[in-house]
Amino acid sequence: MALFDKISEDIKAAMKARDKVRLETLRNIKKVFLEAKTAPGANDTLDDADAMKILQKLAKQGRETAATFTAANRQDLANEELAQAKVIEEYLPKPLSETEIEEIVKKVIADTGATSMKEMGKVMGTASKLMAGKADGKAISAVVKRLLAN
Repeated sequence: MALFDKISEDIKAAMKARDKVRLETLRNIKKVFLEAKTAPGANDTLDDADAMKILQKLAKQGRETAATFTAANRQDLANEELAQAKVIEEYLPKPLSETEIEEIVKKVIADTGATSMKEMGKVMGTASKLMAGKADGKAISAVVKRLLAN
């Protein structure tokens, strides 16, 4: 089942369960998916890879917004954002651990033959493609910098 269809089915389930937070979050996801499907050049399609990118972006935005609300002493709003981010993250693959990221980056460095920070872009490009959707870019970048600096 495509991710778009799964979201639609889960909206129905959230309605039946009267889960307000889940329903609101899923409706927002579907709205963004529909906007992506109808965007110029999308040919009225949305594959799962693009849908995952959208979900990652929404989850990241939710976490960042929650951090902003927390800094502004608005824990009530921060909790709402975190609850919505948690619902979104249910549809994302399990993120890689620091150790797993390091193993993949070491392999990429060996494959590309990178030896200095000058080649960070080459390593980051390959590593980011390999770990797309499974690791945050900041985490990958930190590991690459640490390994290339040594």
